[in-house]
Amino acid sequence: MRNLLVILLLCVALPALGADRPRNLQPIPDPPPPPPGFELDPALEPQVTILKRGTDTVEEYRVGGKLYMLKVTPANGRPYYLIDEKGDGKMSRQETFDFGLRPPMWVIHSW
Repeated sequence: MRNLLVILLLCVALPALGADRPRNLQPIPDPPPPPPGFELDPALEPQVTILKRGTDTVEEYRVGGKLYMLKVTPANGRPYYLIDEKGDGKMSRQETFDFGLRPPMWVIHSW
């Protein structure tokens, strides 16, 4: 029964693999410029400074001259982040940006 199902699925799927692509494809045009008043402000772009401290690498992230995040990469170990969450200059350590939100993933059917 299983073999018959596999053969039937292959018979349906194989013609789709051999289908010709359209030959008159053209590249997508460049996007238009933003409307007036919506230009990007270079002062809001994050500035990253990479420092070597001993064997560790420290990346400082700043916006408008204000330090908001540090990424510390030890020579042997996982990187961790120091983040100023409230803007008061006090950094809190985070191992990753994974906040632990996991949707349930149950197996409904398998064969």
